[in-house]
Amino acid sequence: MRFSLEPMQEHMSERSDLRGDCAQCFGLCCVALPFSASADFAVDKDAGTPCRNLQDDHQCGIHARLRQKGFTGCTVYDCFGAGQKVSQVTFGGQDWRTGSREHARRMFDVFPVVRQLHELLWYLTEALALPAARPVHADLRRALRKTERLTRQSPGDLAALDVPAHRQDVNVLLLKASELARAGIRGRKKDRRGADLVGARLKGADLRGASLRGAYLIAADLTGADLRDADLIGADLRDADLTDANLTGAFFLTQPQLDAARGSAGTRLPASLARPAHWTARL
Repeated sequence: MRFSLEPMQEHMSERSDLRGDCAQCFGLCCVALPFSASADFAVDKDAGTPCRNLQDDHQCGIHARLRQKGFTGCTVYDCFGAGQKVSQVTFGGQDWRTGSREHARRMFDVFPVVRQLHELLWYLTEALALPAARPVHADLRRALRKTERLTRQSPGDLAALDVPAHRQDVNVLLLKASELARAGIRGRKKDRRGADLVGARLKGADLRGASLRGAYLIAADLTGADLRDADLIGADLRDADLTDANLTGAFFLTQPQLDAARGSAGTRLPASLARPAHWTARL
């Protein structure tokens, strides 16, 4: 993976490398991660145990029917390209099925670490595309380079990495970028950082330029809400109703967040994100 560190538009195009490519991965998310029987998963599965739906070619046997089969959790997961990085770069294309048990264990331990680093790369790349955040672009570039270097460490170094400490350093920069980007929005900008808005009635709410970092918006009614230029990093949008909401320019919003929410053909999205298929299926 290579990152151009100059024009902002190039940063945005590079985000294609931060999307999962299952064809280049050894089904790591289907093996390394655990899940429990719930509304999101039909069965229990331990970490390091292959999902019963994983085929020998590392593809999901029920990929087109995951929601119908009770595996909604799988449909809202994105490794941000970590799967192919660990499979093809960190472990040089050596399949966990053909290596030793220790090789498989190390691969499964490293995958969640690289996944977190790739998520940070996604946010840093987006922050560098914010013109108003130019005062911190140099620091963001340094953080991007450092994070990319970390993803290319040996399996042992990756397993020992203090990810929370690195994430905290990066988050300081992302917060500065957010404040700069939202400073130009007219009117009083709401601060709902970490707010408990579970089931909140926010239909038609003016949340333009708001900070919703880490807010709990589970099952919130955001029908027709104005979320333009809002900071949505870490916001929990599970089952939130975004029907006809305007998220144009909203930043630090990820595909998994959208996939976990509900929406419509009238929901306006940032150009870098795709409209979830299950939204249009409801029409």
